[in-house]
Amino acid sequence: MSSLLHPLPIPSGTCVESILPQLEQTLRGDGPPLLPLPADDDRETARLTDALRPGEPIDDVPHAEDVALVMATSGTTGVPKGALLTARALRASAEATHHRLGGPGAWLLALPAHHIAGMQVLLRGILAGTAPAVVDVTEGFDPAALPAAVASMEGSRRYTSLVPTQLVKALDHPEAAAALAQLDAVMLGGAATPAPLLRRALDAGIRVVRTYGMSETCGGCVYDGVPLGGADVRIADDSRVLLGGAMIASGYRGLPGHPAFAEPGWFRTDDAGSLTDGVLTIHGRLDEGISTGGLTVVPQVVEAVLAEHPSVRECAVLGVVDERLGQRVVAAIVPADGYTPTVRELRAHVSSTLDATAAPREIRLVDALPLRGPGKVDREALRSAWNTPDSRSANTNFRSPHR
Repeated sequence: MSSLLHPLPIPSGTCVESILPQLEQTLRGDGPPLLPLPADDDRETARLTDALRPGEPIDDVPHAEDVALVMATSGTTGVPKGALLTARALRASAEATHHRLGGPGAWLLALPAHHIAGMQVLLRGILAGTAPAVVDVTEGFDPAALPAAVASMEGSRRYTSLVPTQLVKALDHPEAAAALAQLDAVMLGGAATPAPLLRRALDAGIRVVRTYGMSETCGGCVYDGVPLGGADVRIADDSRVLLGGAMIASGYRGLPGHPAFAEPGWFRTDDAGSLTDGVLTIHGRLDEGISTGGLTVVPQVVEAVLAEHPSVRECAVLGVVDERLGQRVVAAIVPADGYTPTVRELRAHVSSTLDATAAPREIRLVDALPLRGPGKVDREALRSAWNTPDSRSANTNFRSPHR
């Protein structure tokens, strides 16, 4: 018999505790399949509802009756897919996380819980028998809220999950950084962690654990490059990363036979990577390569070099249409306080490490990088803004509307 997908509106702030009984039932595999939705964001709720259709049955994958959660992906095309996650997969993920970190503990929620990273904070806490501490991020992340939230946490072990942009803000706030340093681990995922940011965190005494995973894998399944217990990684001939194991989704909502799940028990990512002595390194997304002058530039490789420049706080590299080159490499830069970087100095910096083809031909300074989901840079939003007539004339004074 088909199971109907039920909406699960997730309230903001400490009110999120009201849904914990439903999530506890979900982890037991006793309840109906749930679609988490942000209760205070009508626009996002409408977008997810239109795409993932609560109220209709889940009947297009084997063992559809085992589906516990339908977690929306961040959607590179703007149209989210719904990863079908079983209670067994969710428990396997949470238990493997606790085993890697040194044992169950209390968790601090500082991410939207309708995304997998925030949802897993709640689920791990339920399995550990602890209530979550909460930082309300409805109006954005305020690092000033961290000290009180961390102080409220009880137990011998304490954890949280953040995205890199949140860690940047926390490190700029001494009290927040000191609070994070009290935790046994700060999980960092959603986007690549720039090396300078990781060094700053370690210098501040923060125990960062870099995570790699996605909705389709119940969140992070590779920590600091090493797969969790029960997770598997292999690299295809085209350098594509494949993830397998107990925490893999059963498929996508309404997309039976999707090629990402063509091999049972495995998920084909869109990321390029390599394995060296069992440690995974992600090189970038296969679909984000910039074809410029007949050569391919990987944005994440250039971003890693740019991030080492002292004038760069955050950055995003993308390709925009160019009549001569096909695409030209450009960069949106969040400058470090007191700096105004120039194209010339950043090109010289990149060219000292990479081929000159990879050096950005144009930069624009932005107040913040636009994000999709909890931490991924929205390159399409940047590209659209780059191509608007009112922004083309300015090379360094563009300001992002996304804050």
